[in-house]
Amino acid sequence: MNDFMTSRYTDFVDDLETIVNQDSSSGNAKGIAEVARFFERRFTAIGMTCEIIYAGQAGVPCLKAETRPGQTPYDLMCLGHMDTVFPEGEVEKRPFSTDGTKGYGPGVCDMKGGLLVALYTMEALHHQGILDKLSVCVTFNGDEETGSNASRELIEACARQSRRVLVFEPCRPGYNMVLRRKGGGWFHVKAKGKAAHAGADPEKGINAVVELAHQITRIHTLNDSEKGTSAQVTVMHGGDKVNIIPETAVAAVDVRFSKSEEAKTVESFFKELTRTPYLPGAELEVSGRIDRPPMECSPEAELLFQQIRDCGKIIGMDAEGISTGGCSDGNFTSAQGTPTIDGMGIVGANAHRDDEYVELESIIPMVTLVADLCKSFIDSSAGDTGS
Repeated sequence: MNDFMTSRYTDFVDDLETIVNQDSSSGNAKGIAEVARFFERRFTAIGMTCEIIYAGQAGVPCLKAETRPGQTPYDLMCLGHMDTVFPEGEVEKRPFSTDGTKGYGPGVCDMKGGLLVALYTMEALHHQGILDKLSVCVTFNGDEETGSNASRELIEACARQSRRVLVFEPCRPGYNMVLRRKGGGWFHVKAKGKAAHAGADPEKGINAVVELAHQITRIHTLNDSEKGTSAQVTVMHGGDKVNIIPETAVAAVDVRFSKSEEAKTVESFFKELTRTPYLPGAELEVSGRIDRPPMECSPEAELLFQQIRDCGKIIGMDAEGISTGGCSDGNFTSAQGTPTIDGMGIVGANAHRDDEYVELESIIPMVTLVADLCKSFIDSSAGDTGS
């Protein structure tokens, strides 16, 4: 595998330039579809059956490719997203570039480099004549950066039919893969009071900012580092003019949690919040929801990661597992009970920033690692992890 990838290194970098230089921001269906067609052509060329699926009412382009159509459970699901957080026109401002050791450009790390790891892994297995010995489902969606609302059903359905999932978000520097991710959600809290002249008739008003301030201190009590739960008020607005008691005030809250049972605690907290305003006559409204379950590391996922580490040691890679507060589509697959390991793309950092990069020297090791891992699934007759 290493020799194959060494011979294809330049091709990989060229392909990375091609897809990074295709604007594919979330909501840019045309650009995302162009990325999907790029992969459709390549997967089809090695005998995989491909379909571009337009998911949800918005028609979000998603790609599904299979080595053995309909033969489930899949030995492996390869998961990734084709959209980026950057607006249309970003590529024109800063197209793909390299300095010899790193690659730069919109989405190069998050996660176009990872999509190519999945592709080149399949091509490496095909080159060795063993791809058809493995039942693989590749699922690339086009709305991960906005919550995967349209593609979630497809992702979860594929995960339920798979023995294991690899998510090709970027590998962290030092070859750190992601074993755990927090679940998350958001809530908006609106306090409603009564306007009045702040100087002449303050007693006639009900100060919505004061009401909201008291609710924010209550929200802060949700933070529990031992449980892995955080509730952060990230945006707040209240009032209009300096001499008017504010009638309304609103706050946005970002919530994260490590354990699935904490989701009920969080939801109950915000439901109860509306029933107990601090100021007489004040009212509270809460909107929002938990939109991603946590990605927890099950015993089966631990075994899968040990397989990854074992394959890594053979090629001189000392892979480690980490936890992160950020979410990915791996949260959805893990919640289906399917062993999931994230961070299987090329090594990179600074996602969502204009200095986002990938380490080019990680291309050959990561494709070799995943290809060797797939061979181990074949050698164990598509093992029983997660079955």
